[in-house]
Amino acid sequence: MRYRLCALLLILATLTLAVAQNSTAASPPANNSQQQTMPGASEHGTGLSQRGLERLVKEVRHELVMLPRYGVFDDLSYEVDPDGTVTLMGYVADPTLKSDAENVVKRIEGVEKVNNQIQVLPVSPNDDRLRRALYRAIYGNEVLSQYALRAVPPIHIIVNNGRAILTGVVARQMDKQIAEIQAKSVPGVFSVTDNLQVEEPGK
Repeated sequence: MRYRLCALLLILATLTLAVAQNSTAASPPANNSQQQTMPGASEHGTGLSQRGLERLVKEVRHELVMLPRYGVFDDLSYEVDPDGTVTLMGYVADPTLKSDAENVVKRIEGVEKVNNQIQVLPVSPNDDRLRRALYRAIYGNEVLSQYALRAVPPIHIIVNNGRAILTGVVARQMDKQIAEIQAKSVPGVFSVTDNLQVEEPGK
């Protein structure tokens, strides 16, 4: 009887172990249970994924360029951090544009915080006169006049206390040089800083 009982117990133990192993193999790992990654969220839960960061960069840019008051005498730039913080920078001639930029960016999904460092240019009749003169000198040029046809002309003209800064993007190195020469030809401009970028530096 002892041998039979031992044999029976051994069989039962073997069956129990087999059932337990099959149950473990069929069950999903505990770490993956009901775990989902939201679109744009980091896999580690600490911020935006690379795809989410790229999406946010595009959406911020779209919202800023679509601002009704954003024009050739303003220059907006920004940085997007992986934690969802957007830092706004640049210059605006209209004070309301600073708050408008912050408000539209705040509403973008994924933005956690907006750090608004946009500088409002001082009110100056002389600077207003120089802005108009610089616009005519640059966009009235035969080579550069093509840029004036765009909804937001790409050469931005910032004037602060008689000092001009050119920002934006042009197609060729020659266009960048012409814009600087034209700006320096305007009477009353104390200095010209050429920060224009070139799409195709070799041309």
